[in-house]
Amino acid sequence: MNRVQSWDMILKDANIIDGEGNIYRAKTIYVKDGKIQKILDQYEYGFGEIIECENYFVTPGFVNLHSHVSMNILKGLAEDVNINDWFNEEIFPYESKLTPMDVYYGALLGISEMIDNGVTSFADHYFFADKICDAVIESGIRGDIAPTIFGLSDNFEEDLEDAASLIEKKRNQSTRLSLRMGPHAPYTCPNEKLKKIVQRAKELNVGIHIHLSETSGQVEESLKSYGKTPFERLNEIGGFDIPLIIAHGLWIKKEDLNYINDKTYFAVCPKTYMKLGMGHGSLWSNYDKLPLCIGTDGAASSNTLNPLEQLRLFALIGKAEGNSENFKLKNMWEMLMRGHKALNFNTGNIKEGYDADLLIWDLNMPNTYPIYNPLASIIYSSESKNILHSIVEGKFVKRDGKVVFKNTPLWKEIERTSKEILKKGKGANKISY
Repeated sequence: MNRVQSWDMILKDANIIDGEGNIYRAKTIYVKDGKIQKILDQYEYGFGEIIECENYFVTPGFVNLHSHVSMNILKGLAEDVNINDWFNEEIFPYESKLTPMDVYYGALLGISEMIDNGVTSFADHYFFADKICDAVIESGIRGDIAPTIFGLSDNFEEDLEDAASLIEKKRNQSTRLSLRMGPHAPYTCPNEKLKKIVQRAKELNVGIHIHLSETSGQVEESLKSYGKTPFERLNEIGGFDIPLIIAHGLWIKKEDLNYINDKTYFAVCPKTYMKLGMGHGSLWSNYDKLPLCIGTDGAASSNTLNPLEQLRLFALIGKAEGNSENFKLKNMWEMLMRGHKALNFNTGNIKEGYDADLLIWDLNMPNTYPIYNPLASIIYSSESKNILHSIVEGKFVKRDGKVVFKNTPLWKEIERTSKEILKKGKGANKISY
């Protein structure tokens, strides 16, 4: 007699959309110990929680490859300004007075929003990174955390060693947490400082997460001061030798394409580029040559932490240029899923052996029905309400349409913190954009 097997979760008769956008009907997914253990064409009885998925679609979760998650606490404070004033007159002065607990509660708020929008993993670049790590552990999401380091800081050496110590301390704390170095950008990290950060990352066997060629002005200033693009400067000090998340890269030049390799990933955030008038750049003309992924930037610039919104804008901007037959659904889906490869959490597909980071979609709603093409329904029509369940490592972080960890004390703390931010006002700005 065969022994009846026990499972943590059984997704019965699911319609699967895998990481490449392929669709498979009526498959049953068996989950145990946080992983997809097997997928069968027919349901095979076993003990465990059964979720009937006959009328639902199951996809991998989403990755937000570039966020400043704690900036949710500053959302809406800097509107209708140019990019220089956004940084120098608004955001940097407010940030100068943020406390570690401001960052912690801002991170929890941002993570709550991301989970609601289907994000199961995110890469973050901010200060007080230890508090963001705490928020990751508490919430159930996955996080790749890069402590921000400004090369122009008066305390650079101390900041560098603090970042290294945090990486050493936290790197084995959870399978849902990874860390890397976070040099802010070449324009705030002179070459000798940037080289030290890259070298420290190599010693720690981690990657880096850096803002690169965000604006045309940054590229022009780099060429004027160094005779080299930001990409070329990073390449010369070995930045492309290690795992690399490039935030934006909006104004990448043709010659910079030579530096891209299989360790390099771009996080593109088109809503921010539109909001702050950063221009069209070069990403769209090179989208089929670059390892593009989706980020959201911070909610202080993008106002939302919704990768699907950013993906839609990327596709529509490309199509609006007269390329309506390009930026195809499957290509856009692959772009959205590529972030999993950048973070290397063993997620991003629905196959045996992958971690069970999954979304269960109800597309039988007025905004997404009829479902002629499930990819079109999700990419161009869906909202957070269509995500019925979100699962990370085989555990619910959103269930029956509600984020699991969201609670009243968080909202009370956010209310208190936001009032305190306004009361404290702006401080001295030590870094100029």
